[in-house]
Amino acid sequence: MSSKEWIPFVAANLSVNSAGILELAGCDLQKIANKYGTPVYIYDEDALRRQCQRYAKAGQNYRPGVEAFYAAKAFLPLAMAELVNEEGLGIDVMSGGELYTALKAGVSPKRIYFNGNNKSPQELREAIKAGLGCIIVDNFFELELVGDLAQQAGITQPIQLRINPGVEAHTHEYIQTGQLDSKFGFPLLGEVAHRAAQVAISHPNLNLLGFHCHIGSQIFALDSYAAAVKTMLEFATEVKRQTGYTWEELNLGGGLGIRYTEEDTPKTVEELVANIISFVSTGCAEYNLPLPKILLEPGRSIVGETGLTLYTIGSIKTIPGIRTYVAVDGGMPDNPRVALYQAKYSAVIVNKADQKPNTLVSVAGKCCESGDMLIWDILLATPESGDLLALFSTGAYTYSMASNYNRLPKPPVVFCSNGTDRLVVRRETYQDLLACELSLKPGRLA
Repeated sequence: MSSKEWIPFVAANLSVNSAGILELAGCDLQKIANKYGTPVYIYDEDALRRQCQRYAKAGQNYRPGVEAFYAAKAFLPLAMAELVNEEGLGIDVMSGGELYTALKAGVSPKRIYFNGNNKSPQELREAIKAGLGCIIVDNFFELELVGDLAQQAGITQPIQLRINPGVEAHTHEYIQTGQLDSKFGFPLLGEVAHRAAQVAISHPNLNLLGFHCHIGSQIFALDSYAAAVKTMLEFATEVKRQTGYTWEELNLGGGLGIRYTEEDTPKTVEELVANIISFVSTGCAEYNLPLPKILLEPGRSIVGETGLTLYTIGSIKTIPGIRTYVAVDGGMPDNPRVALYQAKYSAVIVNKADQKPNTLVSVAGKCCESGDMLIWDILLATPESGDLLALFSTGAYTYSMASNYNRLPKPPVVFCSNGTDRLVVRRETYQDLLACELSLKPGRLA
């Protein structure tokens, strides 16, 4: 195996074989495309496991402990839920569907925390019936509802309160979640969050484990976490003064950034955890608070860099003096992040991985939208129709956000490990597109 300096840095198990074909985890990507078609999501299974293990091991010397709950929203087919469970992480779910998947994967209900700003009564009934380890309560409506449902079920339900810390992380505005003007959490304005704590503490069917906050995603600056910890410590101190309550858990959410392009410089899992432990330990000593168990909700930082997407290049259109468009057989239905967040990616032509990039192009999707773009302005090795294009760091928020826009079937998902591939999600068919639909014609089946 040989490597080239222009092959992106984003996957540790990328290499180029003697035929000039790009490989991931020892699997020839040309053969993967031939076997499963394109577009196709491909993950390095060993890298997924390593990332889970890093979170499981980080902070082992801290007492009362650091625990990671994988953020299901990033990527949660059944196989991923099973893998996370095998590696000892809990799961943070946001919906009844994510909860159902986690339970089907054999995850212990006690290792499932339920997040979100508008859980339905039915979702909450399902969570309470399953015996979930914690429901993270977002607002007064939900606080009252969870209390009532727990009372009806004759149980005491563990909860955390999601607090809006008023911390603006340095990231895209659409994925900031901790600023004061946010749909998430009890705001630290007036006595709103303090009243919520008092209600939770006094309710006979609720067990307040502690407090939760999440400041955003794709974060590189750890000082954002320092600011969030300080705010949460101040809040916990005031709650203790008012009520005598002391926390057991401090949940700081997720948000650690990953590498999408050469310009990205993320911190490591170990740096994140070490810094958070330092922030919490120093602050608890200063505010005379007991050390809480620290909970984290990593998603993107587990799956993002472990996955890539393969496409086949179709039409190539040059507008003289303006731009060359290279169109692929997917786009915003399988990866809406560029349209949503102006996300940036790196890419390489799989079957020309031993050739130096020499042609400036923009990579377009096939949908009926001018905004259906995957990359603006990238150097590729002379692209031709029929070439395979690998888009890197697509492991998070692609499969989970995929749609059937323009009636495109969703791509399959393949796990690779030590030169062996296995299908974990099959490609949708046209029949699948009509599976839930009913015809207006009597007797006619969709």
